Amino acid sequence: MTEIVALDIKAGVMHAVSLDGKQVRTVVDGLGRVPDGVVVDKLRGHIYWTNMGTPDARPVPGVEPEFFSRNGSIERVDLDGGNRTTIVAIGAFTTGKQLAADFEGGRLYWCDREGMQVLTCDLNGDDLHALVVTGDDSAIERDWCVGVCLDLDRRLLYWTQKGAAKAGDGRIFRAPLDLPPGADPAARTDIELLWENLPEPIDIELHVGDLIWTDRGAAPHGNALYTAEVQPEVGTPAILSTGYHEAIGVTGFDSRFYVSDLGGTIRQVDVGTGIDTDLVRIGSPLTGIALADL
Repeated sequence: MTEIVALDIKAGVMHAVSLDGKQVRTVVDGLGRVPDGVVVDKLRGHIYWTNMGTPDARPVPGVEPEFFSRNGSIERVDLDGGNRTTIVAIGAFTTGKQLAADFEGGRLYWCDREGMQVLTCDLNGDDLHALVVTGDDSAIERDWCVGVCLDLDRRLLYWTQKGAAKAGDGRIFRAPLDLPPGADPAARTDIELLWENLPEPIDIELHVGDLIWTDRGAAPHGNALYTAEVQPEVGTPAILSTGYHEAIGVTGFDSRFYVSDLGGTIRQVDVGTGIDTDLVRIGSPLTGIALADL
């Protein structure tokens, strides 16, 4: 049975939600390091997720915590939630955000937000290195990398840089997935800016020739689900769905997408039928989501 794997940052659990929204169960609990991005390797029977790490100060209600300390990590469990292990040690990078994977190639890819980079490693956490470094001053929020996805057929890497909160300074980029030998990830000349002045783009997915992404910026153009063509041409972004409470995670198949938000809701958006409805209301802030047969 296909389910939606969803990370709950307040309860510190990984949920599995049925596609009709009627069943919610816990896969893993005790996620106390602010989990954010998640992918599922059905072939090997593993779930991987990134951790943002421990906030710099004790959280204050209504105030988003800061994550400038270098204490991000990546963990892995079996599909049943067993054999939990840390594969990228705490402090190997700063702040783990969306996670993508090339399971045939045996590699993970993720954004390090306050670390201002896109990173990769193998499925055991080895051969960790940067593919893109966007800046050297973590106070500059327009350099913060958040969402990442892959076009394995064309060997392309896509990522978002959200900009400051509600500032309309978000951007989406792409570059070749393979860093040329000897190239400096902080001085790449092959990066293409696709769009700028976006409200605040977060997580992204590639579906055929289109990018799909969430945006948690200010209404009316933010807190929305977006789409735009990237193959064979780069098109103009268009809104598919609005009215989220800080939209974060996105996953889907065919014309059906699922979006999580910090209000604790997973919404189903079916572009083909026009259905746009709350699938389940968990009531606790949700970050990354993924589809999986667990």
